Amino acid sequence: MPNRLANETSPYLLQHRDNPVDWYPWGPDALQRARAEERPILLSVGYSACHWCHVMEHESFEDPQTAALMNELFVNVKVDREERPDIDSIYMAAVQQMTGRGGWPMTVFLTPEGAPFYGGTYYPPEPRYGMPSFRQVLAGVAEAWKERRGDVDQSAADLTEAVRHGTDMRPPPGALEPGVLDRAFAGLLPRFDYGWGGLAGAPKFPQPLTIDFVLRTWKRTGNPDALRWVEATLRRMASGGIYDHLGGGFARYSVDAHWLVPHFEKMLYDNALLVPLYLNAWQATGADEYRAVAEDVLRWVTREMTSPEGGFYSALDADSEGEEGLFYLWTPEGIDAVLGAEDGAVFRAYYGVTPEGNFEGQTILHAWRTVEAAAREAGVTPERLMEVVAHARQPLYETRAKRVWPGLDDKILTAWNAMMLRAFAEAGRILGSGEYRRIAIRNAEFLLSKLRVAGRLQRTYKEGQQARIGAFLDDHALLADALVSLYQATFDARWLREARALMDQTLERFWDDDEGVFYDTATDAETLVIRPRDLWDNATPSGSSAAVHALLRLAELLGDERYRRVAERALEGSADLATRVPAGFGYLLSALDFHLSTPTEIAFVGTPGEAETEALLAVAARTYLPNGVTALRRPEEDGEVEELVPLLRGRTARGGRATAYVCERLACQQPVNEPAELAAQLGAGDGGS
Repeated sequence: MPNRLANETSPYLLQHRDNPVDWYPWGPDALQRARAEERPILLSVGYSACHWCHVMEHESFEDPQTAALMNELFVNVKVDREERPDIDSIYMAAVQQMTGRGGWPMTVFLTPEGAPFYGGTYYPPEPRYGMPSFRQVLAGVAEAWKERRGDVDQSAADLTEAVRHGTDMRPPPGALEPGVLDRAFAGLLPRFDYGWGGLAGAPKFPQPLTIDFVLRTWKRTGNPDALRWVEATLRRMASGGIYDHLGGGFARYSVDAHWLVPHFEKMLYDNALLVPLYLNAWQATGADEYRAVAEDVLRWVTREMTSPEGGFYSALDADSEGEEGLFYLWTPEGIDAVLGAEDGAVFRAYYGVTPEGNFEGQTILHAWRTVEAAAREAGVTPERLMEVVAHARQPLYETRAKRVWPGLDDKILTAWNAMMLRAFAEAGRILGSGEYRRIAIRNAEFLLSKLRVAGRLQRTYKEGQQARIGAFLDDHALLADALVSLYQATFDARWLREARALMDQTLERFWDDDEGVFYDTATDAETLVIRPRDLWDNATPSGSSAAVHALLRLAELLGDERYRRVAERALEGSADLATRVPAGFGYLLSALDFHLSTPTEIAFVGTPGEAETEALLAVAARTYLPNGVTALRRPEEDGEVEELVPLLRGRTARGGRATAYVCERLACQQPVNEPAELAAQLGAGDGGS
C-alpha cells in the first residue's frame, strides 16, 4: 500500500512511495505528530539521480524489518534536496559540523522542534567500512533519546547554535579593487592541472563557474596561463568519458583525474552552465570545436530534456537496469554489429573501444587520441576517419536508444530552468539562431505562466500540476538574469520589464538592508530552525552571487543606481572570503570582475531581421565581451523603450541606416554603420570590457 509520498510531485519522493516506511513529506503534519508523541524525527534527504540514495533505499528502506524499526521509533520524513534546498542547506551544515564531511543520502535525527542532534550520510545494512549498520544507528539514537534526553537536548542546542553561527558569519568588508581578482587567480594557479585540465586530483568536477572567472581573467589581464588552462580543461572534458559522444551532454563528474569514468548522472544545471562557457571560449579563440560542443548539448536538451509545455527536466539517472552507467557502455562486437566490421574498426580506433574495455569489461567512449594517430591505427586517412565518425553517431545513438533508459527526473525547477533558459538565449544571440531564441522564449513564457501563482514565483512544477513550494533566492535571481539575456537576444522590452519586476521582488523579500546580506528564503517563508544563507558557489551559483550578477547587468541597462549599490554591498561582504577561497566563489568573482570593469555598452538602432541590422548585431555577438551589455531601438518605436533603457536615449539611425553606438557609462564613440567599423571599435578596448 502506498505511503504518504504517493501524492508528491518529486520523482525522488515518488520512488519511495511503496516503501514499508511510514514516510511523511516535510510539512506541519510530520512536525505536529513528532511534538504530540514526543518522538524524534528521522530526516532522510537525497535526490532522484543519486546512486547511493538508490542503494540505501534498496538495502534499508525496502527492508520490512528495518522499516518496522523506523516506524516504531521515529517520525520519518523524506526530502528532495532539489525541491527544498533550504532544508538541505541547514541540515547538511549540521552533518558537516558533526562528521567533517557531507553527501547524499543524508540521514539526520531531529528533535520535534527540528533541531538536529545526530546524523551522517549513507549507512550500510550491516557493519562495514568502519561504519555501524543502519539498524544499530537507529537503536542507538532511540536509546539516547529515551535514556539520556538531557544530553540529546544539549547536543541539539549546541549544534543548532554552531550552524546558526556559520550562517550569521559576517566576514569583514573587503575593498573592491582589482587586487582582489589578482589574488583570487593567484590562489587558483597552484591547483591548475595543465595536462588534463580542471583542478588537480580526483574526482574531477567541471567547475564552470571557476573556468568562467579564469577566462575573464585572461580577457582582463592577457595572462596566457589563464587561457591555456581554460582550453586544456574544455578540450579534455569534451574528449573524455564525462561527455556523451553519441547523445550530447556532460555527466556530473569523473571519478578519476582524467575525465574518463564519470558518475553517469546528467544534470540540467551542469549543462546549462557549460553551454555559455563553451560559446564564450569560441568567441575568445575562434576554435569551432567549442561551438560544436555547445550546440551538441543544446540538441540533447531539446531532444531528451524538454517537456511538451516547454519546461526543462531536471536530470537523467546514473543507473539503468540497476547498474550504474550500463546505458552508455559498448563492446567491440556491439559497435561492429551496427556499423559493420570495416567502419566499426575505424570508430573503435577513434573512441578507444577495446576487448578488455575500461569500465567493468566494457568501454566508455572517449576521444583522447588525435585524429592522425587513430587514422594510422585504422589504416585510413584522417578525412576518412572523420567521415566514418560523423556518420556513425546517429545509428549508434538509435541502437542505444533501444536499451533500457536511465530514470528521468521530470520535475521542473525554476532556478535550473532559468540557467538553461539563459544558455539558449545566449546561444540564440551569439550564434544568430532563431531556433534557439524560440526555445528560450517558449521556456520563459512557460516559467512566467506556470511557475508563478497569484503573482508569486514558485520552485517546482510537474506534469500539469500547479506549481508549489515558494521560490527561493536563486530562483528569483537566476530567472531575472536569464531574462536579461533573453532581452539581449530578442530586444523585446517585455523581458527586461519582467526581469526588473523579479529583481524588485527579490530585494523586497530576500535582501536585508540593515545587515547588507541576502537570505535564501523569503521574509514570509516557513520558519525553520534558522533562516538559511549560503554564500558559496558550488555546482550552481549561490543565490547571493546570482543576485549580484543580475543587479549589475540590470543597473547597467536600466540606469538604476539602487541596484548597483545593493550589488556593491553584497560584494563587499564576500570579497575577503572569495580571495582566500576562490574555488568556492567563482560566480561572485565574475560579478566582481563586471563591477570593477567599465562595461562596454552597445546601443543599436535598426530593425532585427533586416540585413544591415543583423550584420552589426553579428559583430557584437561574435566578440567576447564578458562585461558588455547591448540594447536596441527600432526606428519606429515610441519613447517608452528609451525611458526604460537610458542607453537608447537620443540614438538615431545615422543616414537612415542601421547604426551602432559603442559607449562606456553612456559616453559614446562615433556612431557607425559598417560592421568593420564596429569591429574596430570593439577591438580597440583595453581588455577589461
